[in-house]
Amino acid sequence: MSEVYHVPVMLKECMDALAIKPDGVYVDVTFGGGGHSREILKHLGPEGRLFAFDQDPDALNNNIDDPRFVLIHQNFRFLRNNLRLNGVKQVDGILGDLGVSSHQFDAADRGFSIRFDADLDMRMDQISDLDARTVINTYAEEDLHRIFGMYGEILNAKTLAKTIVTARLSQPIQTVAQLKEVIKKNVPKGKENKYHAQVFQALRIEVNKELEALQEFLLQTVQVLAPQGRLVVMSYHSLEDRLVKNFMAKGKFKGDVEKDFFGNEIKPFYVVSRKAITASEEELKINNRSRSAKLRIAEKLAEA
Repeated sequence: MSEVYHVPVMLKECMDALAIKPDGVYVDVTFGGGGHSREILKHLGPEGRLFAFDQDPDALNNNIDDPRFVLIHQNFRFLRNNLRLNGVKQVDGILGDLGVSSHQFDAADRGFSIRFDADLDMRMDQISDLDARTVINTYAEEDLHRIFGMYGEILNAKTLAKTIVTARLSQPIQTVAQLKEVIKKNVPKGKENKYHAQVFQALRIEVNKELEALQEFLLQTVQVLAPQGRLVVMSYHSLEDRLVKNFMAKGKFKGDVEKDFFGNEIKPFYVVSRKAITASEEELKINNRSRSAKLRIAEKLAEA
């Protein structure tokens, strides 16, 4: 299953960014098909260790039989506690690939893709109570407006929200096809695929509380990483990238970097890559998912 589950994006760049020590302890917080994890293991010696996280039960089918490897079935927002449960307080590197896996898009019944008709689900954690159908049918109009505007960056988000709320008075909106039919008058001509993708992105982020989870995870990396440990994060849309960029540069998500009494900056990381790293022309030709990927690298400062 792992061979077709997900083609790892910028594999070499991620390995170079981690600067792997053979006897080090590393974490892949977005295991998926295991492509990045398998490559990390190739760089580790007998004393090295790798922990991986994934909340999607489908990812468990890709578990790696290796005594140096542990797969933890949890969201990465629970990073620190789960590492402590495994007797680990500090690690030498953390890798996060924030993209939705190819498998999740290609599994029609998961409701992630605009290509298939399915129930509006979009849950990465299949035991979660909140799915896209619940968001569409129960959220207030102003909340839908906020979600579509903020998470989908949709220009006519207010009109879109009103359209959905009016339509659901007649009957619940249960499937991908029903949602597309309901909102078709809101879709700009010639931009159907892009608009639908923005709508689905907004719903997916809300259902999985992705931005909240990302912020919780990033804050924990300060405690979890050893001095000179590397934080390597790949994001796929501007909302994620902004959070990652600000946190690496300032140790916070908003505002200016804090300073001490003498005017020295107080921040946990040194930014290794001033500009985001993007996929090579060769990779773009063979892996369409790499098109929007932005890779950022930071190193934990000794005094942080």
